[in-house]
Amino acid sequence: MSNIDQQVAWIDICKSEDILPNMGRCALFENEQVAIFRVIESGVEKIYAINNHCPFSQANIISRGIVGCLSNKTVVASPLYKQHFDLATGQCIEDEAISVKTYAVRFEGDMIQLAA
Repeated sequence: MSNIDQQVAWIDICKSEDILPNMGRCALFENEQVAIFRVIESGVEKIYAINNHCPFSQANIISRGIVGCLSNKTVVASPLYKQHFDLATGQCIEDEAISVKTYAVRFEGDMIQLAA
């Protein structure tokens, strides 16, 4: 068990089956919209959580973006203007001065949880 697992409370968000593989869903968490992505990478299922607010369009749309890979990074393309955000770090690929918040996320059985 990692240190983060011992130090924070984990909040159930949804069942993993509620998010199709290589797709995202939006959830309201602590008064913020969070884009949660369930991604299959080299046969391994991973989960990512970033802020749903696109800093370029000023709209809550990141969860509806297309998941892909750029420069060996798993990214989501914002649906409106197509900027790519690294799902692991929140960093915008096209503009290093811009990033979105990331959240600690995990699978717990069949549930997806965010760290409070």
